[in-house]
Amino acid sequence: MNPYVKSVKPQENYYLLLTFKNGEKRIFDLKPYLDKPVFTRLKNIAQFKTARVVSGSVEWQGDVDLSYDTLYLESKAVEEARTLRKTASARKKSVALASIPKKKTPKARAIVK
Repeated sequence: MNPYVKSVKPQENYYLLLTFKNGEKRIFDLKPYLDKPVFTRLKNIAQFKTARVVSGSVEWQGDVDLSYDTLYLESKAVEEARTLRKTASARKKSVALASIPKKKTPKARAIVK
């Protein structure tokens, strides 16, 4: 049995910072759920930020909720989530740098005396 959610803090970019009853802190990415009919109203950031813990699960106004099982199994440990985000941002930077054209440097000329 997975642990219940103890607290939830909505974060930027539709992430939830979850603390579970066993003391684990995990990050849940809600973006993949936002295109499902019941979750579309959470695209409104003000509505998303109304997340609260009810009976160990996370609930929003209007009968929208996620079970503690889903939240635990689909979330990443905080350290693992940070590493994934850093890796993704490093990848974006390397792609951006690779797309910048390199300046042509003039060829060196030999000096003849």
